[in-house]
Amino acid sequence: MRVLSRSRRVFRRSPHDREILKLALPALGALAAEPLYILVDTAIVGHLGTPQLAALALAGTLLTGTFTIFNFLTYGTTAQVARYHGAGREEAAGSMAAQAFWLASAVGALLLVLGLALAVPAVHALGGAHRTGSLAVLYLRIGALGLPFALIALAGQGYLRGVSDLRTPLVIVVVANLVNVVLEVVFVYVFRWGLAGSAWGTVIAQAGMGAAFAAELWRAPASTRRPRRDLMQPLARVGGDIFIRTASLYAAFLVASAVLARVGAASLGAHQVAFQLWTFLALILDAVAIAGQVIVGRALGADRAGEAWEASLRMLGWSFLVGTLFAGVMLALIDVLPHAFTNDPRVIDRLHAIWPIFALMQPVNALVFALDGILIGASDTRFLKWSMVFSSLAVFAPIALLSLAFDWGIVGVWCGLLGLIVARLATCGYRFASRRWAVVGAPSA
Repeated sequence: MRVLSRSRRVFRRSPHDREILKLALPALGALAAEPLYILVDTAIVGHLGTPQLAALALAGTLLTGTFTIFNFLTYGTTAQVARYHGAGREEAAGSMAAQAFWLASAVGALLLVLGLALAVPAVHALGGAHRTGSLAVLYLRIGALGLPFALIALAGQGYLRGVSDLRTPLVIVVVANLVNVVLEVVFVYVFRWGLAGSAWGTVIAQAGMGAAFAAELWRAPASTRRPRRDLMQPLARVGGDIFIRTASLYAAFLVASAVLARVGAASLGAHQVAFQLWTFLALILDAVAIAGQVIVGRALGADRAGEAWEASLRMLGWSFLVGTLFAGVMLALIDVLPHAFTNDPRVIDRLHAIWPIFALMQPVNALVFALDGILIGASDTRFLKWSMVFSSLAVFAPIALLSLAFDWGIVGVWCGLLGLIVARLATCGYRFASRRWAVVGAPSA
């Protein structure tokens, strides 16, 4: 009891707590709302039938993975803008906002074309066939229409976070999410459009969200808003590292879906539910990481390395406590939460098999996400890139493939995912302790 009491006193005394909470709480609201797009899809579609749920697992993996892979538009922009903001160079920060808009628009248009053209081979590559495969293609082609708007929204959030405005993204994302819920219910249950109605509801909500964030990007004070290659280079440099880092993580989940598609529809459906819940909790835990990006980037931009270190230690402590709380809650809901997504007893059985692994990952996840935020804020993205590549290829991939070969099923796949997270904690923790990331100064470009 004395140890717990002393820990509480320590947590009350940090001068960084108020700023962490000021940044993390609105980030928490926005981050928790974002994955509800697919969670709402999962809950609604899960009650349409197992083929529809399995189809959403395939299409949702591709669409969610696209958003995740291109989150460098958010994180890379935040890291660059926060440094400029910390150095007092507001017009340079605004110019970076304009470059992020142009980059997001170009990438989004390209992804739209690819999504429409490659929907069939992409679904087949994941093992989708027969009715499940055709439904997945339908959802993917409709969902691709929302990609350009979603990517502009990612860029807009990156700029606003970098200038410490986390309330505006919260309002925009929450409103868009509420619109999505209403549209999905109307399209699926009133108009009876089925899986297509779920996809159209999400696309319309994303279009409104993208327009709102585009307005914020163009409202920023800037010396120039024209697309310029020299101004995009810092964003592209950091963004490239984050892209590879995120793509490696996404590839792990892609391999997991492909393996389980060959195991059976029940295992794939269970993986879809667990994956979306994992993503949902990850983005909530990422609230402290967002605070880390802002605080560390701003402090290093203002030549205050000591402040960046002390605030980072504080954020790691809070992250671990929140992750431990999530683990307890998820374990307590093992007989309740799966039923919110499906009535199929086979899917529920597979969820029960992996639920302890999923729940106990949360404290480790929390520490890894906080370390990610700290190192991204410091623009130490090259190390993050290679850490993730190693964890995905050397740790997860062999376990996932062995799970298919030796019939370990969904339990083996999720043990592989746990190994991936533990490997990332070891590598990123070592990097953090070395303090090599604490390089001060604003971007040179």
